[in-house]
Amino acid sequence: MNIDLQNLPESLELSHKMIVDLHASLTEFASYKEKYSRLLEELMLAKQQRFAPASEKNILQPDFFDEPGVEIPKEEAQVKNDIEVKSHTRKKHPIRVALPKELPREIILHDLSDEEKICECGCHLTHIGEVISEQLKYIPASLSVVQHLRPKYACKPCQGNVKIAAMPVLLLPKSIATPELVAQTIVAKYCDHTPLYRQESIWKRLEIDMPRSTLCQWVLKVAELCEPLIKLLRLNILDYDYVQADETTVQVLAEKGRSNTAKSYMWVYKGGGKQNPTIIYDYQETRGGYHAESFLTGFKGYLQTDAYAGYNWADKNDHIISVGCMAHCRRPFAELAKLSKKTGLAIEAIKYFQKLYAIESHARENNFTPEERYAIRCEKSKIILDEFKSWCETNLTKVPKQHKLGLAIQYALRHWNELTNYLKDGGIEIDNNSCKNAIRPFAFVKLMKTIKNYCHSLLISNLIFGMQIPIRLRTRRIFKSQIRS
Repeated sequence: MNIDLQNLPESLELSHKMIVDLHASLTEFASYKEKYSRLLEELMLAKQQRFAPASEKNILQPDFFDEPGVEIPKEEAQVKNDIEVKSHTRKKHPIRVALPKELPREIILHDLSDEEKICECGCHLTHIGEVISEQLKYIPASLSVVQHLRPKYACKPCQGNVKIAAMPVLLLPKSIATPELVAQTIVAKYCDHTPLYRQESIWKRLEIDMPRSTLCQWVLKVAELCEPLIKLLRLNILDYDYVQADETTVQVLAEKGRSNTAKSYMWVYKGGGKQNPTIIYDYQETRGGYHAESFLTGFKGYLQTDAYAGYNWADKNDHIISVGCMAHCRRPFAELAKLSKKTGLAIEAIKYFQKLYAIESHARENNFTPEERYAIRCEKSKIILDEFKSWCETNLTKVPKQHKLGLAIQYALRHWNELTNYLKDGGIEIDNNSCKNAIRPFAFVKLMKTIKNYCHSLLISNLIFGMQIPIRLRTRRIFKSQIRS
């Protein structure tokens, strides 16, 4: 709105109208300014997610960006009792670890000849010791054929009464696979990430015909045989009072009744004893929370998850106490801290999380019992959490609600009870990371598939259009962006 300062209106009505119009213009300008600030923040976060290092170890180092739209008083920039992080010292010379003693030794003697064992003075040299150097020898897996020989007997005078010994109980009847071979196939597929079609090619090099369809049938039949074991593992999880749960997307090809692009979900549950935890992967076609509710039927205790609404049913169950994930709460602050300098609200929030995790690290390094962890949390962690909650309530009105920082603060306050429930028991972890690590292989498979498709498209572009694209650089960028997703 343009105002002629030389010809201001003299009447009161025109002055009021000018003030109203000016107020409307300022309100509209403030709205556009907030939108611009939010879009700038989203752009900076997108650049950071694509190009910046994915590691969060050096978050508090200075950067070239500052938090958009946030002004912090100088006296509030410093937080007391900063946690000192020890720097990593690189070893100059790697230390070779001794080979396991239980491995069989093949001794090759390298001795002097009889002439060399005679000294120049004419005396025979005396054996005073030896020098041993070891090398690890690899022998490819040996194959053998197991024959089940069953003699047949008959009565010659009667010309009948033929008898033969019964076959022993086999893992897969009418199959050429022994339990050892089936176990190796499953370990290679799920632990070593060797697909069945690659295993088929490995067998071809050994001149053995082992079709992929046959290998697939072995896996499916063994899965059916393991159903009773899975049920017992589920009961083992339900018998304890602490369970972690998470889920991730998976894509199944040639699934009956569904397209190859349809998303499915792999649910993971971790519980049981702390020394030997039980982990169960449960495949489902949807992400509906009723899958977790059905699996955990009869469970009583603490259920630790992220803030996914599919677990809200637990809040209505009087026997279940929902526990939040502090790492999930910390993540948006960490992303903003990478855009900030040494001062800023996100930096202050990260320092609170550093103090909380320093306590957990101290308890873990000193092998604290659950009772000792409960005591140190009540003594130190609760004070830090109370300070952090007060900090969130104070700064909630200082940032726009739709900005990343405002949403992060709202998330912390909205789920405060769940986030602090880990204080109730020393056996509960501060976050759900151990469960997320158990489900990480599925995310890694998705990542490698994305990179494979991306590199394949780049190769085709180079062949057709003669494009000179730095594949390694661009692949590294998409690799980092997929890891975050």
